[in-house]
Amino acid sequence: MGLGKWIAGYLGWIVLGPIGGLLGFLLGSLFESSSHGQDAQDYFNGSEQNQAQGDRNSFLLSMLVMAAYIIRADGKVMHSEMEVVRAFLRQNFGNEAAVQGNDILLKLFEEEKRQGRVAFRRTIRQSCEEAARYLDYSGRLQLLSFLVTIAQADGRVDSVEIDALKDVARWMQMQSGEVDSLLHMEGDSLEDAYRVLGVTPQATDEELKKAYRRLALEHHPDRVAKLGDDVRRAAEKKFQEINAAKERIWKARGL
Repeated sequence: MGLGKWIAGYLGWIVLGPIGGLLGFLLGSLFESSSHGQDAQDYFNGSEQNQAQGDRNSFLLSMLVMAAYIIRADGKVMHSEMEVVRAFLRQNFGNEAAVQGNDILLKLFEEEKRQGRVAFRRTIRQSCEEAARYLDYSGRLQLLSFLVTIAQADGRVDSVEIDALKDVARWMQMQSGEVDSLLHMEGDSLEDAYRVLGVTPQATDEELKKAYRRLALEHHPDRVAKLGDDVRRAAEKKFQEINAAKERIWKARGL
């Protein structure tokens, strides 16, 4: 039995409790059987040597468990939503990793059926609370952003999906308003811009500037560089969208 499985399982127990042990073992199998098997073992071994790799593992494990919760929030499993997760794994670990990552999500859906929605929801809450311990706010923000991207993949976000996203935000000790901000990042209207900054059109100029500074700091790519280039690139995109929202408001107000 490969070393990667045991390391991944160990990390899973630390990060996500019992369900994380199962997920970690599956992840170990995924990485060992992918074309990047040796890199994956180095990746997990590195997690014991420095906090940065440990944080990235926490991010990845949390992402897969929470993705299962968001994808099933409306009672359906959409191909487009699954593909967001597969694409992430394919880009970073290869095609076989994407296939086995898909299998992991299916096993998590089976676990939900076995536990029942209420019990599985408690498991997700535990996972979110653990993520809050191991990831700083900017890391959690990028995790939430990824989940929003999953929810948006089919072209619409239902109210039950928004509720599920706000569940995750609250359980990760974040403001539920972060969900609303992320949902409007790609909008191009002035109303979208205000919602991105988390303020109303009645906000003062000083309140606007304060809101912008907070968002710019939380979404700054440098704050999540330790989570990997893929997460940093996602943060850079959100950073640009925040600045675009700011410019729309500043232009409208003549600032």
